[in-house]
Amino acid sequence: MTSSSENQRRTRQLLGMRGADTKARSLLALRVQLMKPVTWIPLMWGVLCGAASGGFTWSVGNVLLVITAMVMSGPLLAGYTQTVNDYYDREIDAINEPYRPIPSGAISLFQVKEQILLLLGLGLATAYTLDRLVGHSFPTIFVLAAGGTILAYIYSAPPLKLKQNGWLGNYALGASYIALPWWCGHALFGTLTPTIVILTLFYSFAGLGIAIVNDFKSVEGDQALGLKSLPVMFGIPKAAWICVLMIDVFQVGVLVYLIATGKFYWYGAILLALILPQMYFQKALLADPLKNDVRYQASAQPFLVLGMLVTGLALGAGV
Repeated sequence: MTSSSENQRRTRQLLGMRGADTKARSLLALRVQLMKPVTWIPLMWGVLCGAASGGFTWSVGNVLLVITAMVMSGPLLAGYTQTVNDYYDREIDAINEPYRPIPSGAISLFQVKEQILLLLGLGLATAYTLDRLVGHSFPTIFVLAAGGTILAYIYSAPPLKLKQNGWLGNYALGASYIALPWWCGHALFGTLTPTIVILTLFYSFAGLGIAIVNDFKSVEGDQALGLKSLPVMFGIPKAAWICVLMIDVFQVGVLVYLIATGKFYWYGAILLALILPQMYFQKALLADPLKNDVRYQASAQPFLVLGMLVTGLALGAGV
């Protein structure tokens, strides 16, 4: 019989999480691992928040539009992003996560390139289809998807390789995982306005802080290969403070906007109630970022993503 611990390792492997099973895996499982399903959730949630801010109304057609946009943002384009990242990170993964499909030799580079092109093509085709379905005269969703794929590529690939710079790389990550899917969801049902763009970019700066949390586990490999992540540049304690300040300050900025408009007091009160627990859980992260990074993500991030939806609902109510 298969032990529960072995099942957990295989599940973590399939989701693209740390602590993966290193035993023989099917090609399909390897391809899914490259796509890191655990990373799809923020983009799919971003689409949902954008739909809420765009004034989504309940109908079968609208629900299908949102689901299609979620598939585009998550499995297809986030899957593309993660596969590209693993392709160009194969040397650093050989240090930090040698069980990954590419450094372990379980999948060939040719097969990885096939996957990149397939996911890219399907993602862009889905974006174009969504534009047609909602009657856009300008292909807003296609342009957002194309811009996201370019950003994802230069984030991972030389010569730019934005992830080599902690500030640029982490903000590119935050914008890709929060602002772009939010704009996509919003564009399905409404028109992008400066207010929507600015507030979602605020959340992208909070996303920069979240990206720093992910950097703590890779400090050793980043130092070995000369990557200037913020924990490498500033040291782990200072990077932890930068992390929590980015997460808190920009969420509070959104809160101030909701209250200052005079229309969203109840939404602002709910958002405040979701920010305070994050600050509480940050004590453990600041005490030991290397030990408590995963615990912090599990305990605090649900409050952040719920706050995003609250903001989306507030903005949608004002449409």
